[in-house]
Amino acid sequence: MELTNKKPEAGILNQVFKLSEKKTNAKTEIIAGITTFMTMAYILIVNPDILSATGMDKDAVFTATALSAAIATLCMALMANLPFALAPGMGLNAFFAFSVVIGMGYSWQFALTAVLIEGFIFIALTLLNVREAIINGMPMVIKNAVSVGIGLFIAFIGFQNAGIIVNNDATLVGLGDLADPGVLLAIMGILVTGFLLIKNIKGGLLIGMIITTILGVFVGKATLPVNPVSAPPSIAPIFMQFEWHNILTFDMLLVVFTFLFVDLFDTLGTLIGVSTKANMLDSQGRVPNAKQALMADAIGTTIGAALGTSTVTTYVESASGVAEGGRTGLTALTTGILFLTATVFSPIFTAVPAEATAPVLILVGLFMMSPILKINFDDFTDAIPAFLTIIIMPLSYSIAEGLTFGVISYVVLKTLSGKSKEVHPMMYIIAVLFVVKYFADHLAG
Repeated sequence: MELTNKKPEAGILNQVFKLSEKKTNAKTEIIAGITTFMTMAYILIVNPDILSATGMDKDAVFTATALSAAIATLCMALMANLPFALAPGMGLNAFFAFSVVIGMGYSWQFALTAVLIEGFIFIALTLLNVREAIINGMPMVIKNAVSVGIGLFIAFIGFQNAGIIVNNDATLVGLGDLADPGVLLAIMGILVTGFLLIKNIKGGLLIGMIITTILGVFVGKATLPVNPVSAPPSIAPIFMQFEWHNILTFDMLLVVFTFLFVDLFDTLGTLIGVSTKANMLDSQGRVPNAKQALMADAIGTTIGAALGTSTVTTYVESASGVAEGGRTGLTALTTGILFLTATVFSPIFTAVPAEATAPVLILVGLFMMSPILKINFDDFTDAIPAFLTIIIMPLSYSIAEGLTFGVISYVVLKTLSGKSKEVHPMMYIIAVLFVVKYFADHLAG
């Protein structure tokens, strides 16, 4: 009787997520989902810190962050069957807090209203297939370059979180203190996790994080929680807090446009880059179920604004779960459930220090590099845009900026070289939008 109870469950998972068709299994997908969660769980700490600078209730933002991430990621799992997780985006939350509220002097309620409007616009653009058309119009050379650029970006974030790379006023960046216990812990984590990968141990990234966290306890960089359970804080102070009397102002237009721009191309870059690395693109280089994935992203942003947090976007850290073999929505489902669980068991995951997640980000950066082999560096109309895409992402700390340089240079160089027939019409439209965005930034600045 016990055996018959297990068979239908496996059958349901296979039917819903098409595990056999994607050549994966439930165990692999669940481990991948846990790994993705562990590498992006930092947002549950960082997002409240950033948004609280605007006067928003920090504890309420924590709950809103977890709930919006859970809902959006579950939408991705069930609507698109893709292994991508979503949460309030880094960079977008900084723009929300430091540019719109502190810089322009508007209330955080004004900023939330802008995010809500952005979400509605994204839903409309997705229904009209505009966002999907943009993805499909991207040439393979840019898609491959995006994967590599994201890899360098992820690794750069990991090195920063580890303290291996630090700020240097003379050279912008420099090497950190290698004698610092936290830096040594992160380096040890890289070596331990690397060894697990060399031995092809399944779940190596997750196991590496656990081992590094345990080592962190002995060097004072991690503390095991005394009480692992706590009730989630109320979101009442920030729930549905919108401000409508300024929605027709020029500033609102600029704010909404900037949210739209950054979220659109961060999401597109992530979907393209991670899908390319996972060999999930179809024969025409298209992201599978792109429309459903983009709709999940749009719904996440809209619901996130209602709950009380900045723009929700697809996370590049999803690459860590893909690196562990995640190929279906079961990976995202696992991550979404863990975000829900985090609202109650927050002391457990907050015990994992940055020094333990940093090695995973660094090694995932390595995994993302392989598509560089598919770029034709003998054709400079391909090589230069690819190079600019790759190098600008980590240097500007922005996926969207890397795409901007790559797309504009691709269109210009192909056109000037008499190869305009190789340029999809959508690329011209995107290039013009990028230029318009820079003019808008100039006006705002």
